[in-house]
Amino acid sequence: MTEPPRLTSLAHGGGCGCKLDPAVLRQLLAQQPAAGPFERLLVGNETSDDAAVWELDDGTCVIATTDFFTPMVDDPVDFGRIAATNAISDVYAMGGRPILALAILGMPVGKIDPEVVARILQGGAAACSEAGIPVAGGHSIDTPEPIYGLAVIGTCRREAVRRNADALPGDAVILTKALGVGVYSAAIKREALDEAGYRDFVATTTLLNRVGADLAAEPAVHALTDVTGFGILGHGLELARGAGLTLVLEADALPLLPRAEALARDGFVTGASHRNWAAFGEAVDLPAAFPEWRRHLLTDPQTSGGLLVSCAAERADAILARIHAAGYPAAARIGRVETGPARIRVDS
Repeated sequence: MTEPPRLTSLAHGGGCGCKLDPAVLRQLLAQQPAAGPFERLLVGNETSDDAAVWELDDGTCVIATTDFFTPMVDDPVDFGRIAATNAISDVYAMGGRPILALAILGMPVGKIDPEVVARILQGGAAACSEAGIPVAGGHSIDTPEPIYGLAVIGTCRREAVRRNADALPGDAVILTKALGVGVYSAAIKREALDEAGYRDFVATTTLLNRVGADLAAEPAVHALTDVTGFGILGHGLELARGAGLTLVLEADALPLLPRAEALARDGFVTGASHRNWAAFGEAVDLPAAFPEWRRHLLTDPQTSGGLLVSCAAERADAILARIHAAGYPAAARIGRVETGPARIRVDS
């Protein structure tokens, strides 16, 4: 009897590592017309933020986002859970709470058993259930590669909206999850990650970023974004460019998954990591003799990564303690925001 194909073998990439090259994406977006003078559109695509935000009559805001990708794991339930968790994150990253989701499904008919597809959907529904929302519908098509994700709708009050462009000089910067998801994905693809490593991978990628909605109630939190396919450097640079400031990252303070350093040293690096550096490396200042493996971890694509939080420095310790208490033990204070050009400086 022929063994069914591994999910990862049916995809050219996986997770947020299959995002478009950031340089290509910037070029495409630059050619698109502006969203227009819609006074109720509080957040559009002007700063590459995580979701769109539209204000209703009573000050309530609707948050709308979509996210989907190809498999980075072979277990269909885990794939569904990770993809759904990642999509829901965009609502939390805007300071909102999700209210419903619609499934986005593309499957190679004839190459994958319908039962496997059903388990992917089950995994997605389980993540939505954990977030307290229904999968209220969706759309499916026949595609050459497996694709799954969600369109997610959320809400918040206008005063709770947190953009990625509102960091202030002197802010402290906190990251809520450990880095290294991309190198773990590369190891999974090559069947080189042990069971303990896989458990760590699934645990972090299925951890909902629901703390974002709580942080939005804190006036000292000025900016939020989630770290996904462009890595800590790419999404940090969006924060720096949006605010017109310099983001300083302390390399030794960055939290890493337990095997991330060893895997990066052994060459488990995604193609997306190389593309990310080529796209925005000119806007990053690295220390002298900075090891290549460390640079790869800075551009490592994170699937369902953590939140990048820019907050008043005098409140940073209390906010970090609040994040830890909410169930994010890897969260760490990783840098600061300074007056200067819209760049990233990495200190060792």
